[in-house]
Amino acid sequence: MFTLAIVGRPNVGKSTLFNRLVGKRLALVDDQPGVTRDLREGQARLGDLRFTVIDTAGLEEATDDSLQGRMRRLTERAVDMADAALFLIDARTGITPTDEVFADILRRKGRPVLLGANKAEGVKAEAGLLEAYGLGLGDPIGLSAEHGEGMADLAAVLRPLIDVKTEAAEEAETDVSVGEDGAEEEADWAPTTKRPLKIAVVGRPNAGKSTLINRIIGDERLLTGPEAGITRDSISLDFEWDGTPARLFDTAGMRKRAKVVEKLEKLSVSDGLRAVKFAEVVVVLLDAEIPFETQDLRIADLAEREGRAVVVAVNKWDLEEDRQEKLAILKESFERLLPQLRGAPLVTVSAKTGRGLDRLHAAIVKAHEVWNRRVTTAQLNRWLSGMLEQHPPPAPQGRRIKMRYMTQAKTRPPAFVVMCSHPEAVPDSYSRYLVNGLRVDFDMPGTPIRLYLRGQGDANPYKGRKRAQPSRLRKHVEGRRPD
Repeated sequence: MFTLAIVGRPNVGKSTLFNRLVGKRLALVDDQPGVTRDLREGQARLGDLRFTVIDTAGLEEATDDSLQGRMRRLTERAVDMADAALFLIDARTGITPTDEVFADILRRKGRPVLLGANKAEGVKAEAGLLEAYGLGLGDPIGLSAEHGEGMADLAAVLRPLIDVKTEAAEEAETDVSVGEDGAEEEADWAPTTKRPLKIAVVGRPNAGKSTLINRIIGDERLLTGPEAGITRDSISLDFEWDGTPARLFDTAGMRKRAKVVEKLEKLSVSDGLRAVKFAEVVVVLLDAEIPFETQDLRIADLAEREGRAVVVAVNKWDLEEDRQEKLAILKESFERLLPQLRGAPLVTVSAKTGRGLDRLHAAIVKAHEVWNRRVTTAQLNRWLSGMLEQHPPPAPQGRRIKMRYMTQAKTRPPAFVVMCSHPEAVPDSYSRYLVNGLRVDFDMPGTPIRLYLRGQGDANPYKGRKRAQPSRLRKHVEGRRPD
């Protein structure tokens, strides 16, 4: 598919245009410059055109190993990955020396470069639109990403480029080889229809989430560094992990709510929470030096309350010296501090060296399998009879609680319904007894389990209903005088 990279100085409207093209508010947008730091891909739709669009960080003049320098290298890499680049300028500001420098860099890349002048609505933008001709990148396209103006002009310029790419792809697909027997041999690939496994990596700032994802996919797609809080957007990446189609979500570090005061950080945390809701498996990444802090526990509890399969990964394990003793302490702390996730896998990894990634993959696949597990009604009712014989429910205020029937209502996560008398009188301790029994007897460690108690209902369906008043016709038939 044709790929278009949107590049330009900070705060010229790249993320706003990206959201306009994909038709969703995927990228964070704020008046503060430099919001975007990572590469974000999306499927764009412009009239009848379909293509992939990449939102990039604002181009900075820094070339060292600073944060701005690393952002610039990542943006230039996006241009190399794409089929064409859309160089965006601010029509109201006009051409700056920085724009001229980057226009020259893009020209030397050897990729088709489109020139877009954003914020071109109104008379204030006319001068900047005329200045854009001086960059030597062809006719500028007047755009307004905020109001959707100029999209037809952009589609007209993109169409011939996309058509060339499409024709080349169609020729490659129809290219078949002929064997010795004269039969046509199909290409050695086939599109997969299996849905990707959605995995969200969450944790406190500077736990190594982006570094871990880069190591998993084997590519420096996400911006990393020693600074805390580099990631702001929730970035999704599709790839195949040891034969498993997966979609990884990198999220911003989540600090304590009292410390989150800036609007931009609030948006980043909200974006991360939304990724947890969309994910199927949540990897809670801890720092081996300071594991199981209060915020780590809150993040793990959030994933459990959202009903997601949880895998706890302890990063920076390569820095530990006495690993056996440290691992025993971690397991004891995990069971004591997170009883609601009893049995969830605890994996030690090193995002820097790649150690433990095979165990992490196996734990994620296992957690997803348990999350989708279904138990037959016959098995559940035999199990329920045994649990009742072993430990009958209490009889509060002399009322005997009868549990008659049990079935599984849903999966993802597993949810069970027990039909019983006086469900409101069943204590929480007995519900936990049943949940823990389900977890052990049906091999569902770590996954959230939902147990719902339902009443049997009253045998008399008319009990409690108001008696209907006799109609005028009925009174007349019975010989009574109507009112």
